[in-house]
Amino acid sequence: MRRLTRRSPSTVIYIAHITAVEVTSAVARRRKGRTLTVAKASSILHRFRQHLAGRYTIIEITPALFNEAIRLANTHALRAYDAVQLAAALEINQKEQDAGFAPVTLISADQALNDAATAEGLTVDDPRSHP
Repeated sequence: MRRLTRRSPSTVIYIAHITAVEVTSAVARRRKGRTLTVAKASSILHRFRQHLAGRYTIIEITPALFNEAIRLANTHALRAYDAVQLAAALEINQKEQDAGFAPVTLISADQALNDAATAEGLTVDDPRSHP
């Protein structure tokens, strides 16, 4: 994942604001399950918060984005946060293309989300396909 998102002048990393909840939850669950030490979990969350503050472009969850997520959840039977992530990706993709930029690529290791994104016309990159 780091290689895919390494900072370069031409790379912009967009994340839905709810990603902060998803990442925190995932790390906390691994800490609780003892697959991450307290120190490692703390380090991961500290670094993530630093990236939130300056490296990532945050996509806010607006009523329009929320309504699109509802449509996507219904159409593709997605989990709730996956539908929000896809709605955010579709929104930023449209904005980027309207501004004359190349389409965005959704980076996801979730097959159901990837299938839905592809069906909605997004390019997808699964980090599991990069050894």
